[in-house]
Amino acid sequence: MDSIEILNLAIAEMELKQAADKALLQEQFKITYANLSPANLIKNTFKDLTHNDEFKDDILDTAIGLATGYLSKIVIIGNSHNPLKQLLGVVLQMAVTNIVTNNTDAIKTTLMGLINKFSSKKDTPE
Repeated sequence: MDSIEILNLAIAEMELKQAADKALLQEQFKITYANLSPANLIKNTFKDLTHNDEFKDDILDTAIGLATGYLSKIVIIGNSHNPLKQLLGVVLQMAVTNIVTNNTDAIKTTLMGLINKFSSKKDTPE
């Protein structure tokens, strides 16, 4: 083999490698483009968040706080049409929601203690 044949073989080999690299690059571009679509971004973000235990706990704590605040407003204020009472109800709801949301661990611990205390009293014979 002379140097021209060796050079032609090297060129052919490089052209094959270039074609393979181009195909890989095009495939990676398609995958990246599909992953960057708004629907996939939202879906992937939601999936990442739902697999995060801290996020789940935060959502649960917030939901408990909102429900407690809303229930406290209904119980204390009721369905009053008095604007002052409605304002007081909103302030009360926000305060209770904030307190419960920020102290859910202590509230859960206290409730579990009370449940255990009352369930152990029922278990003991009198």
